[in-house]
Amino acid sequence: MKKIGLYLIATLMLVACSKRQNPFFTEWNTPYGLPPFDEIVEADYLPAIKEGIKQQQAEIDAIIDNSDEPTFENTIAAYENSGQLLSKVSGVLFNLSESNSTESLNAIVEEVLPLISEHSDNIFMNSDFYARVAAIYAVKDSLDLTTEEQMVLEKINRAFVRNGIALDSEKQARMREINKQLSSLQQKFGNNILNETNAFQLVIDDEKDLIGLPEAVRTAAAEVAKEAGMENCWLFGLQRPSYGPFMQYSQRRDLREKMFKAYSMRGNNGNENDNKQVILDIMRLRIEKANLLGFDTPANFILDETMAKNSQTVNEFLAKIFTPAVKKAKEECAEMQQIIDREGGDFKLAPWDWDFYAEKLRQEKYALNEAEIKPYFQMENVRAGVFAVAHKLYGLNFEKLDNVPIYDADVEAFKVTDADGSLIGLFYTDFYPRASKRGGAWMSNFREQRFVNGEDVRPIVVNVGNFTKPTADQPSLLTLEEVETMFHEFGHALHGLLSKCRYVDVSGTNVARDFVELPSQINENWAFEPEVLAMYATHYQTGEVIPEALVNKIQNVATFNQGFMTTELVAASILDMNWHDLTSVDGIDVVVFENEKMKQIGLIDEIIPRYRSTYFNHIFNNSYSAGYYSYLWAEVLDKDAFELFKEKGIFDTATAQSFRTNVLEKGGSDEPMKLYKQFRGADPNPEAMLKGRGLE
Repeated sequence: MKKIGLYLIATLMLVACSKRQNPFFTEWNTPYGLPPFDEIVEADYLPAIKEGIKQQQAEIDAIIDNSDEPTFENTIAAYENSGQLLSKVSGVLFNLSESNSTESLNAIVEEVLPLISEHSDNIFMNSDFYARVAAIYAVKDSLDLTTEEQMVLEKINRAFVRNGIALDSEKQARMREINKQLSSLQQKFGNNILNETNAFQLVIDDEKDLIGLPEAVRTAAAEVAKEAGMENCWLFGLQRPSYGPFMQYSQRRDLREKMFKAYSMRGNNGNENDNKQVILDIMRLRIEKANLLGFDTPANFILDETMAKNSQTVNEFLAKIFTPAVKKAKEECAEMQQIIDREGGDFKLAPWDWDFYAEKLRQEKYALNEAEIKPYFQMENVRAGVFAVAHKLYGLNFEKLDNVPIYDADVEAFKVTDADGSLIGLFYTDFYPRASKRGGAWMSNFREQRFVNGEDVRPIVVNVGNFTKPTADQPSLLTLEEVETMFHEFGHALHGLLSKCRYVDVSGTNVARDFVELPSQINENWAFEPEVLAMYATHYQTGEVIPEALVNKIQNVATFNQGFMTTELVAASILDMNWHDLTSVDGIDVVVFENEKMKQIGLIDEIIPRYRSTYFNHIFNNSYSAGYYSYLWAEVLDKDAFELFKEKGIFDTATAQSFRTNVLEKGGSDEPMKLYKQFRGADPNPEAMLKGRGLE
């Protein structure tokens, strides 16, 4: 920490001596107002955050001091227009802290989070401000408000209530402390996972130990080793593009076990990155917060503003899926055990064997070798396919922008326009792993869509991934899972890009947690449609369109291994609910708790939850707390919605336009199920999801 402090002081002195102006305090003279990443230094963030907080507080004070009768315009709309500097800084800081972090940047975030927490509490525990909001809310039915305005008013009023405006001063003080502590603990949890992921290295110096690994996997590992200063070695880590192929192809069972245990023990190694106590501290505070606000559990507090509404609904929903999923998984397990026995293996299938024998089973049943099909999925071609689908569905056009600010050499920027040439937004892609980036894939905003002084401010959206990197010998060639993930995250991007809301609190992806995955998951459905594959899946060397025989194999394998995939997903969702249904953490051992809960539901020994507690970033350092089920919940909607596209034609103009106007453009400006029904014309059919996963 001392080194970090000295670094910041030195940087601040340098800035002061040069009389350099903080770029956050100026209008950005960049194309489309993109962040000037090349001008921003780390010392700019803290002063800009503090000034942003100061400015927004002054804007809130002006709303309170307004002597006019409270109205939607002078109170609610005025609040929605406040805090623009704070949003401007936060959009850059928190995106880069996730995708391009440094030790010093993490230190800045740790200092900033309590400040932002305190600022939020200062707004939503301000009784004078709430008096104006409450006065409007009390007569809302007599006001001539649009549906969007009604939703914004409801959301802001609820924010006051859920932040403890009705609590006495002593309880409000405790709530403030809880919020500060949670912001710091959650950041610590995420940092610990990143550290654990980066710390592990499997170094192979004997080529015989690479047995089973495809040449492309070996080449990538050799390049990673060389970058790390290791000559004539192969280096494997826990990032998915390295870990996944190793587990899928390596014939060295002992090394697969070593990799698996390193992956599944992240945050659970009794070192400085151990997350077990962090989890207990987080849950203790979440339980106390829920209790202060009149809820028995964190789950019921969180779910109160979702489509599901309560934990009973979620738990019943998950139980209905888990039963057929684990039944299918047991069948898959038995098939793989037969292969082991047939080959003379004297062991029972273990978790570190699943990917390896699933690949054997897939080749045996479907003759589909991923190494055979990856040449048809060059990253740039897949991305072009994603864009082409958006063009055919929604009329969008994409223009690559060169000579614009980017924050890493791997990042690329695109201008997105509508069919009439009008600006839709700006879109960044950042697809390759690096030590400074957390694992997984996600969509975020550098700037959210909103209206300011009557002007429609278009969004700046980013998709981040950890896909297979290019090597010296070949470009980035994606797995089927990576292709699907790219389509998924771009569905989120469409939700952000196509937003047509006036107010930022309901624009884009600012929707109920269990509705936010609908746009992303429905977009996956186009990825492997034969008509779509013909548009983008061409061999990176010959340009040959993917042959019909391979397309058929991809189609045939669509529901393969779904017992495993659904079981691990439902198990993680149930684990999430188990944590957030707690009323106390006294006497709980994190590992024992997880094991007991998984045993109670009948999770088989060969499968662990998709995320174990100590590296479950979604629920302990993200916004999916008591919400991981939303992927499955939204899948009910997405599979049902895609049935309509299949009935009308997957590129039917009227259906696509209806989905755009009723869902993608509306954000959270209306009730989620109302928006869905306006598109679909009926309630969703829950059987569509089980059918889509081959679990019926």
